[in-house]
Amino acid sequence: MKKDKTDSLLLLIRNGQAMTLRQQLRLTVELSIPSIVAQISAIAMQYIDAAMVGRLGAGAAASIGLVSTTTWLFWGTCSAAATGFSVQVAHHVGASRLAEARAVLRQAILSVSIFSLALAGIGALISGSLPVWLGGTEEINRGASAYFLIFALSLPLLQLNFLAGSMLRCSGNMRVPGLLNVLMCLLDVVFNFFLIFPTREVEWFGLSLHMPGAGLGVTGAALGTAAAEAVVAGLMMWYLIARSNDLKLKGERGSFRPTWGTVRKALHIGLPMGVEHIVICGAQIMTTVIVAPLGVFAIAANSFGITAESLCYMPGYGIADAATTLVGQSLGAGRKDLTRRFARITVGMGMAVMGVMGVILYVGAPLIMGSMTPDAEVQRLGVEALRIEAFAEPMFAAAIVAYGVFVGAGNTLVPCLMNFFSIWAVRLTLAAALAPSMGLNGVWLAMCIELCFRGLIFLIRLERGKWMKISRQ
Repeated sequence: MKKDKTDSLLLLIRNGQAMTLRQQLRLTVELSIPSIVAQISAIAMQYIDAAMVGRLGAGAAASIGLVSTTTWLFWGTCSAAATGFSVQVAHHVGASRLAEARAVLRQAILSVSIFSLALAGIGALISGSLPVWLGGTEEINRGASAYFLIFALSLPLLQLNFLAGSMLRCSGNMRVPGLLNVLMCLLDVVFNFFLIFPTREVEWFGLSLHMPGAGLGVTGAALGTAAAEAVVAGLMMWYLIARSNDLKLKGERGSFRPTWGTVRKALHIGLPMGVEHIVICGAQIMTTVIVAPLGVFAIAANSFGITAESLCYMPGYGIADAATTLVGQSLGAGRKDLTRRFARITVGMGMAVMGVMGVILYVGAPLIMGSMTPDAEVQRLGVEALRIEAFAEPMFAAAIVAYGVFVGAGNTLVPCLMNFFSIWAVRLTLAAALAPSMGLNGVWLAMCIELCFRGLIFLIRLERGKWMKISRQ
C-alpha cells in the first residue's frame, strides 16, 4: 500500500540509511499531496460560510466579514500553540525516541486545552464589543457578535483538531488529517444547509422537495462550522490516541502534567509564530486603510483579488507542511546532509508548483474575476491586480516553504522578524507611496515587489544553513 511505502521511506531517515534522489522526491510528493488537499479544504470552509450566508443578503455577509480578521487571528494563535509541541514530536520521532514523543503529546493535550479555554474565555468576553470596536453598524453588529461568540466558544474543539492534525503530520501521517479535513468541509456544507436557511421548498432536477431548516442565518453558519469541527476533532483525536503507529497512547500509562522544559521549548517555537499572525493582521488592516481612499470599486476588486490569489498559494502551504515534517525528522535523526537536501527539494518543488499556478492566475484572471462579480469596473481592476501578482508566485513559494523548513528546525524567531521587516518596511511603505499615483495597481505592485524580496531573503538564509545549528530536542 502507498501508506506502507511512505512509512518505509520515513524509516530510512530514522535508521540512518542512504536515500536516493528518487526516494527523496517520492517521499516529498507523497507527504505534500494530502497536505495540499487539507489546505485547500480549510480555505474552502471559509468560502462556504461566506457564500451560503451571502444568499441571505449583504448585511448577513458583512456580519461575518467584519470579524473575519479577528477570527483569523485567533485561528493562527491556536495553530502556533499546536506547532510548538508538534515540532518537538517530529524531532523525537526522527531520533526514534518514541516514548519521549508520546510524553510530549500527553503534555501538549493538557497544555493546549488550558490555553484554548483561556482564549475562548477572552473571545467570549469581547464578542459583544468587538463589532463596535471594528466600526460596524447597528445593522450588522448583532449578527457579527453572535457569530464571533460561537466561534470563540468552539476554539477548544478547533485547538484539538489543530493539535491532532499537526502531531499526525509531524509523525509522517499526512493522509488521515487530509481526508478528515475534506470531511469537515463536506460536513460544514451539510450542517450549514439545514441551520442557515429556513424550512423551504427546494427544486432538484425538476422535483420539488420540502426541506426542513432552522433559519438561524449567521448564527447557523457559526453553529454549522462548530459542529463540523466537533465531529472531526473527535475523529482526529481518536485516531491519534488509539491508532497512530508512533504516537498512540492507548494502553500506555504516563503523566499529562506539563513540564517546564517541554513548555519552554513550545514557547520558543510557537510564540514567534503567534506574534507573526498579529503582525500580519495589522498589515492587512493597514493595507485596507491605504486602499479605502481609492474608492468602492478598488475596495471590492482588492477583496476579490485576495480571495482569488489565496487559492494559488495553498499548494505552497501544503508543501511547507511536508517540509516541516521532513526537516524535523531529519534533524531529529542527526542527518544534516539529508536535512539540507529535503530543504532544497521542498523549496524547489514549491517554486515550480506555484510558478505554474502563477501562469494559470495570469491567463485565467478574466474568468476568475468574472465568476466573482458582474461589475465590469471591478473585473477590470481585479484582472490587472491578479496579473501583477502572478509574477511573484514563485518567490512567494520560496518564502512559504522555507518558512516551513525553519519551523521544522524549531527556528522561528528570525523568520518571524524577517516577515515583519519585509511586510511593514517594504510592502506598506511602497504601497503608501505608489497608491496615490497608480491606484490599486500600485498597491499590488508593492505586494509583488515585497513578495519577491521576501522570497530572496528566505532563500539566502536557507542556503547559509545557520538555521540547522540548533540543539536537538
